[in-house]
Amino acid sequence: MSIKPVLFFALISTFSASAQSVQQRVRQYRQAQETVLMDEYRKFLAIPNVSSDSANIRKNAAFILQMMKKRGISGTLLEGPAPGTTPAVFGEVQAPGAKKTIVFYAHYDGQPVNPKQWAAGLQPFVPVFITAPTEQGGKIVTTYKSGDPIDSTWRLSGRGSADDKAGVMTILNAYDALVKSKIAPTVNVKFFFEGEEEVGSTHLGEIFTKHRDKLASDIWIIADGPRHVSGKRVVQFGVRGDVNMDLTVYGAKRPLHSGNYGNWAPNPAMRLVKLLASMKDDNDQVVIKGFYDDVVPLTASEKQALSKVPNVETALKKELGIAQPDGNGKPFVELLMRPTLNINGIQSANVGAMAGNIIPTKAEAVLDLRLVRGNDFTRQIERVTDHIRAQGYHILDHEPTDADRQQYPKLIKISTGHGYNAQRTPMDLPIAQEVIAAVQTTSPEPIILSPSSGGSLPLYLFDKVLKANVLSVPVVNYDNNQHAENENVKVQYLWDGIEIMAAIMLIK
Repeated sequence: MSIKPVLFFALISTFSASAQSVQQRVRQYRQAQETVLMDEYRKFLAIPNVSSDSANIRKNAAFILQMMKKRGISGTLLEGPAPGTTPAVFGEVQAPGAKKTIVFYAHYDGQPVNPKQWAAGLQPFVPVFITAPTEQGGKIVTTYKSGDPIDSTWRLSGRGSADDKAGVMTILNAYDALVKSKIAPTVNVKFFFEGEEEVGSTHLGEIFTKHRDKLASDIWIIADGPRHVSGKRVVQFGVRGDVNMDLTVYGAKRPLHSGNYGNWAPNPAMRLVKLLASMKDDNDQVVIKGFYDDVVPLTASEKQALSKVPNVETALKKELGIAQPDGNGKPFVELLMRPTLNINGIQSANVGAMAGNIIPTKAEAVLDLRLVRGNDFTRQIERVTDHIRAQGYHILDHEPTDADRQQYPKLIKISTGHGYNAQRTPMDLPIAQEVIAAVQTTSPEPIILSPSSGGSLPLYLFDKVLKANVLSVPVVNYDNNQHAENENVKVQYLWDGIEIMAAIMLIK
């Protein structure tokens, strides 16, 4: 990383003189209040937060407003120009004499849930403590009742517990810990909590445009995503972009007996898997024409930062049960800096006990395209679409008509979700160095600096609409099962997150 050593060590020295005392006071406040904080957080997690559930999403927004009111923060809902859209929750606190303004961001909506996929005894919106991840044999702490001591090694389960109500919880409690400890933030603090992140932040640009003046800042801090696999704290300078493509391949108009029609009637499941297989070679490289062409190479400082990231591949392979990862031997961190083509899911007829001897009528898959700096999501969609067309498919945007079926031998319907491009903040930005120094004061180990996270957020909008600088400072554990069943957050990481966010509110 291209940091001037004198500047960096001066920043560390500035912080270290008082940081230990401040961190101790914040920790003492949290230790005295942790059962109260956790009771409130469990109530927050009990409100269903699936993005499409607009009634409950607004209940979440109302709960956040109450959290802010309890902490003396004047909060309001920022609506988009269209009535009925999901609001963002906004708050602001002016610090006397402050010359910088930081906006802290998290999102309060979550991914869809299938309760049947959760482990026995766990429910998405009934948060309980577990001794460890269920995949590691963790058990529900059935003896816990409100007011009991909380073991910091426990996990708290529930949808949104890590992604990303943890961001809301740690940010608001960091501010409260400072105020209750009679420590004044050194910057103007703004709070922005979004409710549509998990559906692509559909109206975020409109909210930004409508409330541009209110959202002016020196930098945004994004509290989303996990800390490094090693457990070390991390500051990330960018995110990947993202877009999904839904593919449906069609066969006959009705299911057919596989004996009576096999070898004659086209099988859409077979066609779909062959189509998907044509998109990558045996070395896990995407072979779609132009897929990697517009990737902007990493800068020297970004390459230097990556070279210092701890290698965790041996531990990950053992934990996840993988003998040989994809990537043709390239390092894990390097692969996070490249665009991806992933199959999110694939489906056709039934399997297991419900399987029948049939040729199905259709087969469906969802592709997830992650983008890096230089990629444009519309171009990536076009490249995949052109590849599919080159395999002999006629592309539809509707269910096939009888005329379509008679005219074209290979039919596929393609639809795309709301997409967005990657974002990257320069690593030598002066205020970024101040944030790094602040986060470093909360850890005895060197923190990790990453040019980009592997995940995606619509941070390009922050740059495009607000002309804002953006950094991500994740707080939760990497093995949190975000977006999946048995989502959980490690209790100690919540406590650490409060200290991390409080330190950032005290940059000089």
